Amino acid sequence: MQLIVISYPQQVINEAAIINQLFEAGLKRYHLRKPAWDETQLVDLLQQIDHAFYPQITLHQQHHIASDFDIKKLHYTEKHRLDTEPGKLILKKEEGYVLSTSIHNINELSSLPPFDYTFFGPVFNSISKPDYQSQLPDNFQLPPNTATQVIALGGVGYANLHKVKHMGFDGAAVLGTIWNNPAHAITNFNKLQEHLLIKQT
Repeated sequence: MQLIVISYPQQVINEAAIINQLFEAGLKRYHLRKPAWDETQLVDLLQQIDHAFYPQITLHQQHHIASDFDIKKLHYTEKHRLDTEPGKLILKKEEGYVLSTSIHNINELSSLPPFDYTFFGPVFNSISKPDYQSQLPDNFQLPPNTATQVIALGGVGYANLHKVKHMGFDGAAVLGTIWNNPAHAITNFNKLQEHLLIKQT
């Protein structure tokens, strides 16, 4: 089961250094999401990240700069996905991009190809957004054999990481567990990895 880290939406002190340390600690995929940032701000942050980690970064905004940084992973918000012609998405796939998106209704899963994976949530009550509450029952199960991988989003932490796998998710995305206390971001990431390994053995 994969573990994805999503960036804090606002600026974080020593952010690039922390991102590099997360990758060095074993992070495989980082979603760079800065909805209020312009291209200059985004480029400045990317230039501070070790070039070796660019292939593991997924861009949420400013998709046109991806080729400048050897980034082949693009995320589409629900609105962006619905506003984009299917042919353009297929073309991106043919160009070698890995595509992801987000849904809040599980019934949307059947309409997601050509997306490789999707975030779905909130699965639990959000850590970073107190008013972002889960509406899922305790016995929630994903439908089996979905064409698009599904990543649990919302409120994922050490205490409930094992539930994510039992619900049938392909992975989990974390934000608040990492960024609510940036000084302990690496320690908290390592703890998540330890819990993940325990639950997979």
